[in-house]
Amino acid sequence: MRVLVVGGAGYIGSHMVRALLRPGHEAVVLDNLSKGHREAVPADSLVLGDFGDGELLDRVMQQHGIEAVMHFGALSLVGESMTRPDKYFQNNVAKGLALLDGMVRNKVRYLVFSSTAAVYGEPEQAPITEDARLRPTNPYGESKLAFEKILKWYDAAFGLKSISLRYFNAAGADPAGDIGEDHSPETHLIPLVIQAALGRRGNIRVFGTDYPTPDGTCIRDYIHINDLAEAHLLALKALAGGAESTAYNLGNGSGYSVLEVIRTVEQVSGRKVEAVLGGRRAGDPAVLVAGSERIKQELGWQPKFPELEEIVGTAWKWHFGHPDGFK
Repeated sequence: MRVLVVGGAGYIGSHMVRALLRPGHEAVVLDNLSKGHREAVPADSLVLGDFGDGELLDRVMQQHGIEAVMHFGALSLVGESMTRPDKYFQNNVAKGLALLDGMVRNKVRYLVFSSTAAVYGEPEQAPITEDARLRPTNPYGESKLAFEKILKWYDAAFGLKSISLRYFNAAGADPAGDIGEDHSPETHLIPLVIQAALGRRGNIRVFGTDYPTPDGTCIRDYIHINDLAEAHLLALKALAGGAESTAYNLGNGSGYSVLEVIRTVEQVSGRKVEAVLGGRRAGDPAVLVAGSERIKQELGWQPKFPELEEIVGTAWKWHFGHPDGFK
């Protein structure tokens, strides 16, 4: 299948491109490189541009005979969304509408959307299932939920079928070690701890040690980036096979605490990480764990990297070999 990967030069998108190419799909990457990296994708697959550009979308979709879209082009920093909601609704909703309109004009029927657990807001249960109440607590989550709702109406009006994948903490890197996480600024825990192990930062700050968890630190669900990509492939296959539009959670179903992540990085790297213990951050739930039984039952998805040590091991291989990222 010929797939347009929006935001395909980013962390998740670049792994998705590789996953598409393995079984013989064709991948065309549309990325403005504001967050992505030219080096992360095959040079002949990259179209430099913005997914809000309708004329560009028409040209790319027609020239390449695009049959499906995978959308990773959203802005995703929660803190930034609180101070710049305008930026987030413009990019994640308004430009998302331009993408959908381009699909409708060019009769592209299938979309796999990179959504987020942030659509649930403060969790009322653990693990979180797809039936949980949708109550985002920040503009980032609100913009993703708004787009999910828009997808429902585009299905009803235009027959555009979509699957939204709500995932928790993407982590790790392709086992080959040649692509991985390279964000500026970096906000994700595992690469931050690895940076400390590499001596790229002095220590790692732990926010809160008095949560109602076994070691007092927050627990999060980490999903390996290749397992994430595999779920997108299964979603694409389901849509092509006539599946109805829906949404699935993606996670390992078991969480790991901040201190467990630090200990695992120390174990994998053989290096000591200095942890500075501090008070809680406002708005950090004690436990965020995904219930992913629905996608396992309906699409047959099964994580191949369920253990934290495996996830950290692939991340360590990437960061150790590329301490400055793609630079």
